[in-house]
Parts: sequence; structure tokens; C-alpha cells
Amino acid sequence: MTATRESESTPPFPTIEDLDESNLTARDTDVIQAVVEEGLTVFTFDGLKRLVGLHQEKLSRIIDRLEEEGFVEKVPEGYKITARGSLVARPMGLAQPTLPIVQSLLPRDVDVESILSQLKGRWFGKLRWLGYAKNDDGIVLKWIAEEDGFQIDAKFTDNYLSIDAKIVGTGETSEAVKAAHLLLGHVSRSYNTPRRRGHMVSPVVFYTDFA
Repeated sequence: MTATRESESTPPFPTIEDLDESNLTARDTDVIQAVVEEGLTVFTFDGLKRLVGLHQEKLSRIIDRLEEEGFVEKVPEGYKITARGSLVARPMGLAQPTLPIVQSLLPRDVDVESILSQLKGRWFGKLRWLGYAKNDDGIVLKWIAEEDGFQIDAKFTDNYLSIDAKIVGTGETSEAVKAAHLLLGHVSRSYNTPRRRGHMVSPVVFYTDFA
């Protein structure tokens, strides 16, 4: 009897067979697809608006509909795609190529979680917050510079940081490089623990050959 009660109280994981997409438009599924392809664990409304290029009112109606249908869920930091919503996404095509700009070891005596808390949700220069993707490998914080046609991804893995850019359309590579260096400066200024005497300086690699 106990096993029966537990199975009855636990909602079954959604399957493609019981997914009803009759109320979804092609634009609805495109929005979900964009979030899934970015691998976003959490995203913001404004960040999504820049990512998909939709008018605020139109996107607001889409989000309301997706939330009502159980494809999107409101969370403290923004929104997330539900397990039901992830079934809507079509198989992914080729991922947009990334341009590596900075690779760096972080000092061992800094609190990475503190750095993340100081970066999440913030704007830096032309960079507008999109959201973040989190998995077993680490966490990737994402920003978009909509007018300049590029996206910046900062990946933190243990005490390692890499900053990459995605150039969209006619976006300027040089502007993306400047934005990445600006972000790196904010990361370094967020260190709140003095360097130990004799502690080895963390190497930073800047990629400058974009030919």
C-alpha cells in the first residue's frame, strides 16, 4: 500500500506522448528553442528579449502563455524551462561558434561563489545580463550587447575562468574583446581576500589573433 501511495503522490515525468502542443504557436516553440540551445538554467525576461529580438509586449504574452501551460516556471532569479518545456525543443543544429578571448586561473584564496554573486544580474558597460547555465562542469554567466551584435559567456570551473564571445551578424570583434576585458577587470576587483605572501601569480592568456 505504501508503494502505491508514493506512486500516486509523485507526478509522472512528462513524456512526448502526453505532451499537448495544440496551444503553442511556432513563435512559442522558437522561444523555448532559443533558451534550450543556450543551455540556460535561469534566464531573465529582458535578457530573453534581447536574445530572440521580440517586442516586449509580444514576448510578455508568449511567456504568460508558456507559464500558464507549464512550459516555463517563475523562479527568484527570473524564469526557467520546465521538464515539460524541454520536450518542446527540436533537436539542436550546429552550435554557434565561439571566439575564445580570455583564459585564466583564479587565485586559490578567492571565494568563487562570492564572485558569482557580484556578477549575476549586473550590467557592465555594453553588456546586458541574459542569465546563466549550470551543469556538472561549472557555471556559465551570459551577457548580450544587443546593439553591437555579440554575446559574452564567462565560464567558471573550480578556480578557472574562460571568457568567450559569440559574434552575431556584422558584430564587431574588437568591441567584444573590449567587453571581455572589462568583465575580467570586474572579476579581479571582486577579490576580497588578500593574496598570501609568496602566492604564485595566476597566469592569464589573452587571445589576440582573430585572423
